[in-house]
Amino acid sequence: MTGGIGWYVHHQGAGHLQRARAVAAHLSRPCTIIGTLAGFETGGAPILDLPDDRPLDGASAFAGLDGEAARPEAFHYAPLRHPGLRRRMALIADWVARTDPALLVVDVSVEVALFARLLSVPTVVVRLAGDRTDRPHCEAFRSASRLLAPFPAELDGPDVPGWVRSKTFHAGFLGGGPPATTQDGQDIVVVFGRGGEGGDLPAIAAAARAVPGRQWHVLGPVSGEGDRPENLHLHGWVSDVGAFVGRAALLVGGAGDGLVALAASHGKRFLCLPEPRAYGEQTVKANALSHLGAAVVRPAFPAAEEWPALVAETLALDPAIMSGLHDVGGLARCAAFLDGLAGDGR
Repeated sequence: MTGGIGWYVHHQGAGHLQRARAVAAHLSRPCTIIGTLAGFETGGAPILDLPDDRPLDGASAFAGLDGEAARPEAFHYAPLRHPGLRRRMALIADWVARTDPALLVVDVSVEVALFARLLSVPTVVVRLAGDRTDRPHCEAFRSASRLLAPFPAELDGPDVPGWVRSKTFHAGFLGGGPPATTQDGQDIVVVFGRGGEGGDLPAIAAAARAVPGRQWHVLGPVSGEGDRPENLHLHGWVSDVGAFVGRAALLVGGAGDGLVALAASHGKRFLCLPEPRAYGEQTVKANALSHLGAAVVRPAFPAAEEWPALVAETLALDPAIMSGLHDVGGLARCAAFLDGLAGDGR
């Protein structure tokens, strides 16, 4: 057996790291998690903690110009004179030289995927939902041995090029876990994740007042001031989101992979409020859920007067459609796929 497997995780949101941890537990080879990991729980896995490479001067570094030097069209992000980015790439190169990895999973970064190819390391590039037919994405996809979609094939977008689709292993949702305590409760559970802006207290309070017969439990960040009705409970960050989801009558939240995976694994009726993401990632996924009849979708947090009808519409969903998207063996199947690629020596 040659080297182990590396798994690069993007800093935006917690889903990338959760995927890495979940699959790593099923791999037959050692797996090193690579990324800017300060403040995140890595579950005891070996890590390579990288310096932050986010813009030093706000969003301007994404514009593509640094003096007379235009950003190469194959890259999304390549600022000049960025010490964090320089050190980051040096550490990745050093790790490759020291460990001789058999495979690197890239979740997600065009630049890391192309850099790994220059380092002669086979890659599996994670392909998220959304319109990713721009040149940088296509070049990263071309450079990879295979692509990995962390969602079921039923949720793939309609405009995915044929060569990209044929190169893709649809792993299903790599999270959610087994539905240990699922029951049809009375609660409405609203979830805001790390990757978004969080909830607005006045809007949430108005929604809870509009549906007073149910207890509202809100997980994640909430900002704003105002009175709370007695049926509204703000929990902030919790360690076991699944426990709340399992007791819910219906689930409200964005279309991030982690939350949709929880809805599927617990077979929950889902009111999906896709959040703005690059390349329309959550919008494409939400539209697919709506088309399947797995969720009710609205483009933004509804006004107070809309909630009674929306709750009724969501409760009328057939939860079997959502639960049918959950593959109980998905993590093991994904791990076997990666172990197989690593063992091929290609």
